[in-house]
Amino acid sequence: MTVFALVRHGETDWNRERRIQGSTDIPLNDTGREQARATGALLASRRWNALVASPLSRAAETARLIGEHVGLSEPELEPRLVERDYGAAEGLTGSEIDARYPDGAEVPGREPREAVAVRAVDALHDLAARHPGEAVIVVAHGGVIRSVLESVEPGRHRGMITNGSVHSFRHADGALELVAFDDPIDERSIFPFADDFEEQNPLAAREAGR
Repeated sequence: MTVFALVRHGETDWNRERRIQGSTDIPLNDTGREQARATGALLASRRWNALVASPLSRAAETARLIGEHVGLSEPELEPRLVERDYGAAEGLTGSEIDARYPDGAEVPGREPREAVAVRAVDALHDLAARHPGEAVIVVAHGGVIRSVLESVEPGRHRGMITNGSVHSFRHADGALELVAFDDPIDERSIFPFADDFEEQNPLAAREAGR
């Protein structure tokens, strides 16, 4: 069995401004770095064998800051964990999206969420094969984590995915299952200023029917 802690990266300026980031490489801000360090301090109460991250800088830096607390060095970068590509909507706010794509109009170039789930879950299966019997921290993105959740337990978990939050999974007998949405280890990492992924991403909120 392999245990995974899926962590959402820390805050960026675009998160704060409610701009859709997707595959655009926006770095952490100072708040995001504080969140990453706090999550690392919480995860340090457990033993971890490996550290993996999306190659986008906001996830990779979050992983490095976590690694300083849990005693792991440079993270392995896994391209399949990159955030969903939102196509022409990247960089836009909710009001700008409503003006350009009213009434749920399709956004050119947006990656289907099902495709995100396939590549992200495949990456976790491969990581489990390479780390049997180990515990792995995986730093990714709100859209990726939501897609994995929907693949594993469709429609069951609509809770908040905040910056720095931890969601625990295990991989056993070739299957991935959720252990804890918002793992209890993570309770103190939900800062007053930590916003939900779907509050920051109006297209994700549309898909959630909010």
